[in-house]
Amino acid sequence: MDKKFLNDFPILRSKMNGHPLAYLDNSATTQKPDIVVRSICGYYGGCNANPHRGVYELSVKATKVYEDARIKVAKFLNAKPQEIIFTKNATESLNLVAYSYGLNNLRGDDEILITIAEHHSNLVPWQRVAKATGAKLNYIYLTADGNLSEEEIDKKLTRRTKILAVTQISNVLGLVNDIKTLAAKAHEVGAVIVVDGAQSVPHIPVDVQNLDADFLAFSGHKMLSPMGIGVLYGKRKLLEEMPPFLSGGDMIEYVEEQTTTFAELPQKFEAGTQNVGGAAGLSAAIDYLQKVGFEEIERIERDLATFAIAELKKIPYVELYGCETENKIGIIPFNIKDVHPHDVATILDAEGLAIRAGHHCAQPLIKYLGQNSTCRASFYFYNTRQDVERLIEGIKKVRGIMHLN
Repeated sequence: MDKKFLNDFPILRSKMNGHPLAYLDNSATTQKPDIVVRSICGYYGGCNANPHRGVYELSVKATKVYEDARIKVAKFLNAKPQEIIFTKNATESLNLVAYSYGLNNLRGDDEILITIAEHHSNLVPWQRVAKATGAKLNYIYLTADGNLSEEEIDKKLTRRTKILAVTQISNVLGLVNDIKTLAAKAHEVGAVIVVDGAQSVPHIPVDVQNLDADFLAFSGHKMLSPMGIGVLYGKRKLLEEMPPFLSGGDMIEYVEEQTTTFAELPQKFEAGTQNVGGAAGLSAAIDYLQKVGFEEIERIERDLATFAIAELKKIPYVELYGCETENKIGIIPFNIKDVHPHDVATILDAEGLAIRAGHHCAQPLIKYLGQNSTCRASFYFYNTRQDVERLIEGIKKVRGIMHLN
């Protein structure tokens, strides 16, 4: 591991089950550098107060921390501050779009189009919207190498389609979808595009203007910041036309006994006391990522993924999924023949290796791949080839421990 990264992440210098930690579950959540931890502690230790609600100094400071974070996120995505809604995670962001936009804009003869590769957060809300409105939910399926089928897209994206909801990068396969092209196709038929950016924003540059995304959601905890802070980007015109998702304090203009008028954007969608400490952490995380640079992040992850896939292909009892294309980031789903993924993860845990096993909140995709569950190793820029080598050695031990060699 590059010493500069090791020194920034205390947890990565720790041990797990007596072994140095090799953390390979970055698609689920990432570790936090000191600068992020300090920013959170600095907020709670120096200016903790309710934002927007007081004229005293601490409240003014808290408001500045919160709104400065919004400005930073807006610049990070090439958006306007009014288009940045703070939520608790990508799941809440996607639900906000489904309920505030979807329920109010779909009718019984409309269609929602999603891909079979969606995380449940970009799938289940659309099931519920379809059921509530009578709209039809359609799926785009994948080619043999795991990419979206152009034929499927052109066949199923029609004038009936009002919403195209798609992940920019699959949390299972790590494959990158061409959002700019998909957005153009969606707009051509009069549909809006909702992008799940949970796996893309931490790993590649995301410019919402260039992509022409109507909505884009992501979680802070997958990009070095605390859990409990997320973002929804939405085009201002669309957000202004949408009713609030939650009601309560801070999202109102005036409240009478029988009527309420709502605040302007973005406060209209930010009911209640917000996670200012989380926003401070997200701001610091953006600073850190920009210092590392996305070109460097992509280079490191590409090197790790290429090395890992090549080594895994040498093991005859390992089955890989979505690894026959270069159109991917450092996410590698695999199975070991005759061994349940949970057993694989447990055995690797004893060696100090943290991987994910299960359906990865994408059961339709796992079923489409002909599996019940898979193992998943996912890298970030602080991982090294040594982590990969330890993973390979650990996998080679698994079948022996299970008495299958």
